[in-house]
Amino acid sequence: GVALGAWPRVTMEASELWVGFVGAGRMAGGLVRGLLQAGKVPASNVLASAPSDKNLDAWRVLGCRTTHCNLEVVYRSTLVFLATKPHILPGVLEEIRPAVGSQHIVVSLVAGVTIQTLQRLLPPGTKVLRIMPNLPCVVQAGAMVFSRGSNAGDEEAALLKSLLSSCGLCEEVPESYIDIHTGLSGSGVAYVYLFAEALAEGAVKMGMPGALASRIAAQTLLGAAKMLLETGEHPAKLRGDVCTPGGTTIYALHQLEKGALRATIMDAVEAATNRACDMAKD
Repeated sequence: GVALGAWPRVTMEASELWVGFVGAGRMAGGLVRGLLQAGKVPASNVLASAPSDKNLDAWRVLGCRTTHCNLEVVYRSTLVFLATKPHILPGVLEEIRPAVGSQHIVVSLVAGVTIQTLQRLLPPGTKVLRIMPNLPCVVQAGAMVFSRGSNAGDEEAALLKSLLSSCGLCEEVPESYIDIHTGLSGSGVAYVYLFAEALAEGAVKMGMPGALASRIAAQTLLGAAKMLLETGEHPAKLRGDVCTPGGTTIYALHQLEKGALRATIMDAVEAATNRACDMAKD
């Protein structure tokens, strides 16, 4: 078996870190790919559990160890990611509770489950953090926020941040921002895909082949986002820079304003945030 030593200090080599995933779906898979590609944790130090082999096969291909036993994951890991569906989580916490000790850091990716609930269902004193990633973590361009429970200190927060920074932007926030992040970023990637699809279709209508239009649309989004991040400018300033008087862009923007693009997107973020809040109450 694996020797379960004391919790490794943040400064120790990643090879000292034993990472477990309870649940092996798409989000957990994206996270682990980021960690592995950044060389933060060797695949042989990762153990994932799921009820069937359907999701676990992909983890084996990556070189991770797999099991059908949630308890085994907890016994053999120091950093444990909870990545189940929300309705399954209470049962899973009840099952693993006897194995969770002071050496563990438990990080929940589960939507709609509060830190308060996690702390209530785990032994008193458990170090708990809650993280909300988004799908582009799969390509190391994710946007994640996390919050810490009352027993997780600066060291745990720093460890999580240093690991997850390999998957993209990673910010510590008050827990109340997590539902907003879900509406802005978790669901937000889908709004952007819809926008990209519409951009490309506009070009197809004007005579450009679809595959080329899609590539150009995607690169346009990537470039615009990179400029926002790297210049730190307000979006309105960068938008203004593209608009020459009487030029093509201002004609296009007038149409977008007629279609109430901004109000519609604000409504979308609001709707997704409210839905995330509702799911937390169920």
